[in-house]
Amino acid sequence: MEDLTGNLLSIPVKVVPPSVLLNKFYEVITSAEFHPAHCNMLAYSSSKGSIRLIDLRQSALCDSHAKLFEEPEAPGSRSFFTEIIASISDIKFAKDGRYILSRDYMTLKLWDINMDSGPVATFQVHEYLRPKLCDLYENDSIFDKFECCLSGDGLRVATGSYSNLFRVFGCAPGSTEATTLEASKNPMRRQVQTPSRPSRSLNSITRVVRRAETLGVDANGNSLDFTTKLLHLAWHPTENLIACVAANSLYMYYA
Repeated sequence: MEDLTGNLLSIPVKVVPPSVLLNKFYEVITSAEFHPAHCNMLAYSSSKGSIRLIDLRQSALCDSHAKLFEEPEAPGSRSFFTEIIASISDIKFAKDGRYILSRDYMTLKLWDINMDSGPVATFQVHEYLRPKLCDLYENDSIFDKFECCLSGDGLRVATGSYSNLFRVFGCAPGSTEATTLEASKNPMRRQVQTPSRPSRSLNSITRVVRRAETLGVDANGNSLDFTTKLLHLAWHPTENLIACVAANSLYMYYA
């Protein structure tokens, strides 16, 4: 996949592959993911903060979409950084295929593929960075590409942040779970957790905004280190196990 074009390749078949093409140079493709149950459905995200869901049975050239998911911009909220922090760096389907999790610079968003009016849940990962966007732009940190993941049961989502921290949010209706852990030999060292409620399935999820409990320092009052970042992580498909990459180390966290 290139920034402007994504090609679908079938290794045993020597044919011209179908393509996903964005003609406008100010919008680039940032991530792509197949539906876990329907191989003809493909979702891809862009630097404009939108997610397109396409049906590969309709056309070999995927220049039209079946559904478009994007959040309307709030009136009067536009700034120089609006489009930069809206760029989606990663998307993941939930195991049942009904929900898509996306990560932009500031937030995680959960989308119901049956409802394209907006995300059903928004989790603010590091809102304390908003006043520091100028500094983060100067040192290029604002362009960091954080990945995201979902638990196999669909009840929690996770993503990385700075100081080798990662955040875990409960996404069941009524859940207030928002936990901060460090990818280290002692992951509880910087733990910050809010009370959680019993988890339920995603089937009855309602629109909600969740904030991580942080003020720009860890639980011990230490300043966050923006030069160390946890960009890559993955959740085991059946176990409650998260693999995190911090610098040249791989950490396994079991909750």
